[in-house]
Amino acid sequence: MAIAKAERLMNLALCLLGTRRPLTKRELRSSIEAYIEASSDDSFNRMFERDKDDLRELGLVIETVEGIEGDIGYLARRDSNRLPPITLDAEEAAALGLAAKIWQQARLAGAASGALQKLRAAGMPLAGDGADYDAGQPHSALEPRIPAHEAAFEPLMLACRDRRPVVFDYRKSNAAHPEQRQVEPWILECWRGHWYVAGWDRERQAERVFRLSRITGKVRSRQGAFTAPVPDHVTVRNTVESWAGETATGTATIKLRAEHGYPLRARALTVRELGDGWDELEIPNGHGLDAWLVEFGPDVVVLEPAELRADVIDRLRAVAKG
Repeated sequence: MAIAKAERLMNLALCLLGTRRPLTKRELRSSIEAYIEASSDDSFNRMFERDKDDLRELGLVIETVEGIEGDIGYLARRDSNRLPPITLDAEEAAALGLAAKIWQQARLAGAASGALQKLRAAGMPLAGDGADYDAGQPHSALEPRIPAHEAAFEPLMLACRDRRPVVFDYRKSNAAHPEQRQVEPWILECWRGHWYVAGWDRERQAERVFRLSRITGKVRSRQGAFTAPVPDHVTVRNTVESWAGETATGTATIKLRAEHGYPLRARALTVRELGDGWDELEIPNGHGLDAWLVEFGPDVVVLEPAELRADVIDRLRAVAKG
């Protein structure tokens, strides 16, 4: 009967923590039942290496020591595996619990869950464990979500973290075919329900922002370091907002069908009823507004500026041809 992986990991951890000297693979195989049952040396070696990596991922510090005769041994010293005191107040603990829940729809869920398990093992109560943080009401009533369905999200997140250049094919909203982009990614931002990556476009030698849903195919990593300096967080966020249309460079006047386009109404500077089933709105005008207005289809008519009206018409014609 196969032995559960959790039991196998526990037995390996106890062996490594309980020994006073490094244990060789041979000694570990003869001491742990699951390893004794391994069908071959290759099977045992693969199992042991996976288990060792899993324990390290869980936070166990495993040392590799070479003996006098050249044998490799392993041990986990107790003094290296004692957690320091964790002094989170109730609000901080609740915030960590909520932050972990945010990633439940992404592949980061495993890492977030593992982090919470480490905190619980250290005796730290978290939201959802029955601890009362706010007048007897647990914070688990909040269920935040940040959906990250795009396949490009995880490789770009890792590339941002590791400061690693990437290459991907990108299809602009008004282009028939995707183009290859070589990018040094800085940060991911979620804006109006869509994910964007801000970074340095090597071919254009300029800051650019790319919408993840328009990345086609795989995001491929490249060797080497960044060639352009990475701005601070505020600058990067401003770049995202500017290229996505949040930073206004003027105003635009549109006609909007009555009782439609509530996101546009929320941003309107002025609203005037026209009396024929339409309202006239003055809204902030910035990069990307044309793409946003197209999403409202026949419920929006751009009055001015003329450049914005022409851009919206061009986009609608491209959609009609597609």
